[in-house]
Amino acid sequence: MVEILPSILAADFARLGAQVQQVEIAGAHLLHVDIMDGQFVPNISVGIPVVESLRKVTLLKLDVHLMITDPDKHIPAFIKAGADFVSVHQEACPHLHRTLRLIQSEGAGAGVVLNPSTPLVMLEEVYDVLDYVLLMSVNPGFGGQQFIPRTLAKIIALDRRRTELGLKFPIEVDGGINVGNVGEVVRAGCDWLVTGSSIFDSEDPAEAFRHMAQLVREATAVRV
Repeated sequence: MVEILPSILAADFARLGAQVQQVEIAGAHLLHVDIMDGQFVPNISVGIPVVESLRKVTLLKLDVHLMITDPDKHIPAFIKAGADFVSVHQEACPHLHRTLRLIQSEGAGAGVVLNPSTPLVMLEEVYDVLDYVLLMSVNPGFGGQQFIPRTLAKIIALDRRRTELGLKFPIEVDGGINVGNVGEVVRAGCDWLVTGSSIFDSEDPAEAFRHMAQLVREATAVRV
């Protein structure tokens, strides 16, 4: 089943709890939480207190994306705060295998994130360890960017590789996904679609979610 993951980076933080409840009622199962430290990426977003607050107001699974320089140091605290899935950047982890095992040992699903310029070959030694892969379709650090078209070929190649290996990990894509391109992203092989602005910039996030979910259903029927 293809999932849409609303990203709170685009939400109104003055009404965060209410907006999360809107997309939950509309049918969301996972919520995407971007953690930025101002070092690995140029922006600073949220931290452990926001994850703790989200855990108190929603039953949605929390997909925490760590865009930080020293993830191993903070992984246990984020999982304790309520993260169900934690993804780390291959580019930030000199001991990626160990980092993934750390996430799993703390009780969460472990994902690897690749920046747009990072090739899929960097995953070869951890396919047997990871639980999912997140492909960035924009350069990380800011919301509202345009989707990088070359990402489609990368999704197709990753989908082909997991089939060759007999694996079934979800492929997640984050950045610039909207109603205009969601269909082709799904048809390329994406399972988890992260989208923020397309949902939370709407006057009615619940209706925006339902509209995108309908587009996903239509695209799923004709996947490549």
